[in-house]
Formats: sequence, structure tokens, C-alpha cells
Amino acid sequence: MTSNRRAAAAEDAARASGAVVLTDVVKRYGRGPGAVTALDGVSLSVEPGSFTCLLGASGCGKSTLLSLVAGLDDLTAGSIDNVDRPVAMMFQESALFPWLSVSGNVELALRVKGVGRAERRRRAAELLDTVRLNGFAHKRPHELSGGMRQRVALARALAQDVSVLLMDEPFGALDAMTRDLLHDELERIWRERELTVFFVTHNVREAVRLGDRVVLLSSRPGRVLDVYDVELERPRRIDSSPVANLAAEITDALREEVSRHAG
Repeated sequence: MTSNRRAAAAEDAARASGAVVLTDVVKRYGRGPGAVTALDGVSLSVEPGSFTCLLGASGCGKSTLLSLVAGLDDLTAGSIDNVDRPVAMMFQESALFPWLSVSGNVELALRVKGVGRAERRRRAAELLDTVRLNGFAHKRPHELSGGMRQRVALARALAQDVSVLLMDEPFGALDAMTRDLLHDELERIWRERELTVFFVTHNVREAVRLGDRVVLLSSRPGRVLDVYDVELERPRRIDSSPVANLAAEITDALREEVSRHAG
């Protein structure tokens, strides 16, 4: 079998098993001598039902990669295949509409899909129950804490009936205790709904706490530097010794990469 055929066969096998398959992804901004390559040859298969965390130094292309998977930006080269699985994206900021109620923000995703008013309200109520926000349907976003606003954003994402959830540092602006509680909630929802989660973070312990796999990107241009399988029993605590030990190993690799790039 020729090398081209082997590559094609490997790609077909990955596509058959993956919820999101990235093949030789390149993203370049600008043209000519001033062009900046954010991602260069990223290949990765995210398995259905898995929780994959993406780590790397600032500017390595983590958020860019997520935007490409979401279809919010265009590839320069390579391919991304969502295998006909719909995706939704959560950002660091909740991006709620301040003039809408909590329920109204969740219902918006259903309204776009043409769901009737009564059914929208029923499903929004179910989703708010899922994210532990019973009794807050008529509140406005400014009346909620940061953690509660992110719960609303999660409910809105789930309202899109997706199987792949893309999360770009959704807990990065929250205090440690709120973040820890939301880790538990996210893990519960991920399991109950059998979601595939692709999660970007700067926090190494958060990645080990949540992920089945931790993908480490190199400094710009972003390439897959290493992939760590997290074979720790769930549920996990972010302050547990096994989480801390693996996080320390990954942190050492990240430090080495940042130092190499800086030098």
C-alpha cells in the first residue's frame, strides 16, 4: 500500500470512530511576509462521548482551533469533520442578552429552531432544572452571580440539542470554589447526556480534573506536542494527589515548551 493510501485509510478509520476529526489543520492570518501562522498541521480525533481538554501557552491557537471546529472561522488548509454531529459553543463570558430573562435566554436557541412557545417554556424549564437553576427563570442576567450566568449559558447550549459541546475557558473568570462546583455539575451533565466535550483551558489541574485526555499544543504555531491519557478514577478532586501528580508532569512539559520558544 502506498503512503498516500495508508494516509487515506488512517483518515477514514479516524473519521469512522471520531466525533470530531481534524486532519492537518492549518490556520494562517494575513498574506505574504507578514502572515502569522496560528496552527500548523494539527491532526486529532475526538472520540464520541469523550472529554478532551486542550492546553497550551497563551497564543498557541487553542481558541482558534475551537472556533474552526465551531465553523466560526475558515481553514487555511486541512480539514475538520464533525461527522454530521451538531456542535454548540460556550465562551469565557456568558454572552447573555441583558434584556431577556434567564428563561428567555435559554428559549432563544429553541425559538431559532422554530419550537412553539409553550414547548419552548417547558423545555427551558427542564434545562434550567438540569443546571440547578430552579426558581430563577424570571431573573435577569445582572441579578445572577458569574457562576449562575455560566449555568444559563450551558443550558442555552444544551437547548440546541447538540452532541458535541465546545467550551472555551468557560470557568476561567470564576473563583476557585464556584469553579470546583461547576466541574461537578459539568461532569454530571456530560455523563447523563452522553456528550462529547472539547474543552480549552489554561489551568492544568482543571484539565486533569475533567479530561479523559489532555492534548498539549506547542507554542505558536500550534501543533500537537503530546497527548496524555488521564486514567484516574472518577469522580476526581482537583486537589487530590493523583490529579496534582499528573498535572505536575504536564506542567513540566509545558514549561519546557514555553522556555524553548522564549529562547
